Amino acid sequence: MTTETRTRKRGGGRAGAAARRGDAVIEQMPWSVPRNIDRPIEPLGPEGVAAIHDGAMRILEEIGIVFLNDEALEIFKEAGCKVVGDRVHLDREFVMEMVAKAPSEFTITPRNPDRILPVGGNHILFGNVSSPPNYWDMSLNAKVAGTREQCQNLLKLTQYFNCIHFAGGYPVEPVDIHASVRHLDVLYDKLTLTDKAMHAYSLGKERVEDVMEMVRIAGGLTHEEFEARPHMYTNINSTSPLKHDQPMIDGCLRLARRGQAIVVTPFTLAGAMAPVTMSGAVAQSIAESLSAIALFQYVRPGTPCVIGTFTSNVDMKSGAPAFGTPEYMRSTQMTGQMARHYGLPMRSSGVCAANVPDGQAMWETSNSLWAAVQSGTNMVYHAAGWLEGGLIASPEKFIMDCEILQQIQRYMQPEVIGTGPEDIALEAIREVGNDGHFFGIQHTQDRYSTAFYQPYLSDWRNYEAWEAAGAVWTPERAHNLFKEIIARFEAPPLDVARREALEDFVARRKSEGGAPTDF
Repeated sequence: MTTETRTRKRGGGRAGAAARRGDAVIEQMPWSVPRNIDRPIEPLGPEGVAAIHDGAMRILEEIGIVFLNDEALEIFKEAGCKVVGDRVHLDREFVMEMVAKAPSEFTITPRNPDRILPVGGNHILFGNVSSPPNYWDMSLNAKVAGTREQCQNLLKLTQYFNCIHFAGGYPVEPVDIHASVRHLDVLYDKLTLTDKAMHAYSLGKERVEDVMEMVRIAGGLTHEEFEARPHMYTNINSTSPLKHDQPMIDGCLRLARRGQAIVVTPFTLAGAMAPVTMSGAVAQSIAESLSAIALFQYVRPGTPCVIGTFTSNVDMKSGAPAFGTPEYMRSTQMTGQMARHYGLPMRSSGVCAANVPDGQAMWETSNSLWAAVQSGTNMVYHAAGWLEGGLIASPEKFIMDCEILQQIQRYMQPEVIGTGPEDIALEAIREVGNDGHFFGIQHTQDRYSTAFYQPYLSDWRNYEAWEAAGAVWTPERAHNLFKEIIARFEAPPLDVARREALEDFVARRKSEGGAPTDF
């Protein structure tokens, strides 16, 4: 290789990457909604799908689901379902008739229409970590209760990374804000620090109604425009086994009546809140999901609904939840088959049980994320930043996870498996022949900067070069990136009048007391 060629090749490496990213902290992949171009893994044969479906239907018919919501009980009675106390028995014909009314695909339009999200089909969307009460980063090196500042910083990462498509629940619970007004402050932060799709917790009518109104204001929408199509969503968890609580069903009914999207995700841990067998746990999860989806479709046919899975197992020695296990992966794949059987979009998660962003955290999360890909998942919750089974949010873990997410996006790009004449590269092979190399030929030079995935966090230097550069381990590199991203963060634009209207709404609702609490 000539000196000129070597210099040009080096210019396309780290130096070239630095030139391409300009003033940006990292060179990341552009915003896009990836399509899963692989066929899903289907561990169940037709008889297996039929067996789980029949099991779920028999649970609904023979055992029933408890709904701790008086309005839901009255709706089920009106629909002709058998209601005994707070237990509802649903026959399979009714359930399947209702579930068939749910769309297999829909969109969510946030305040920035360039961030519109197609949900369903072969689209796969990634969301940030949601709802941990605690926080950990390397500067603290300790598990601490979440604060508003930490929540804001994680929201900035949510906005910054193009591979994150939606802003889920609070990326860490800011317990320094009183629960009565926490939703007002955090939603204000979410709507001003990000322009991605919003989530509302279904935890009381005030929180749900306030969030819907704030999303409407930030989008500059009339009430009619807001209700014409989904602009936000909620996610609820059943209280396994076989129970739905009052506030979550109430919140979903409110969103359904205004045309917003609903994700129903039972939290079925095999061996604790569900049978120890994965098929039994999946059947129970399906029954819990479909009972709620049937309710929402009866109330407003065509309500956008997603069937979620959070089926994993517990450690039978300690009772602690485990994630990213072989059983978790299989249950996710099985639920994907069932979601396609019912014609519903699916949600799963990027989760782990590790306590810090170490090797265990990454292999468990990678297992979870690839299970999402293999299952045909459409919405991946907690795709970046989750630790300790959902009890800790970590910015280092967030940045490490986004490296995996970008790799998944690159893996899905059709050009990676292109088979056109330039991809087969017969002329390049002819040019090199039997006794050369491909580094310096024009075919390589034309493609070297885009041919392969370029990591922003991985370090591909050999040991000696890595050691000479300070021997910085991956979590520390992620920590340094976190600090730089936050220091240079710029919020997305928001119309001044809309921002002021949000501020006025928050101030008024605070003066009214926000949402009631018992403390």
